[in-house]
Amino acid sequence: MAKETLPPLRMTRQRRAVQEALASTSTFCSAQDLHASLRTEGTTISLATVYNQLRQMAERHEVDLIRTEAGEALWRRCGAGSHHHHLVCRSCGQVEELKAPVVEQWASDVARGSGYSELSHSVEITGICPRCTHG
Repeated sequence: MAKETLPPLRMTRQRRAVQEALASTSTFCSAQDLHASLRTEGTTISLATVYNQLRQMAERHEVDLIRTEAGEALWRRCGAGSHHHHLVCRSCGQVEELKAPVVEQWASDVARGSGYSELSHSVEITGICPRCTHG
């Protein structure tokens, strides 16, 4: 599956602030938590702008997005730098990035067989990590 090439974005003050806030943490956080952190640091930015920046960054594979069991979106600066999937611990929230060539081939086969183009997909596997399982 070819990665879509998107035009570069202009580096705005808000985009830089969101990038720097994400760079300062290695854990997933909500847009609301990110917004609160930025406001505490004195950055004037709306929650809608934070969401917009995160959405644009996700489209460019600059951030990872996972959803909690309650459906809340959590964001983190992308460590893999390319298309990948996640293995998420339901207990502690640990996330491992996974390369899954079998999934990529399956998605391509499904798209081709169905006549779809410009396919995208996301796979998130949840479970209990070894550390939480064995205490």
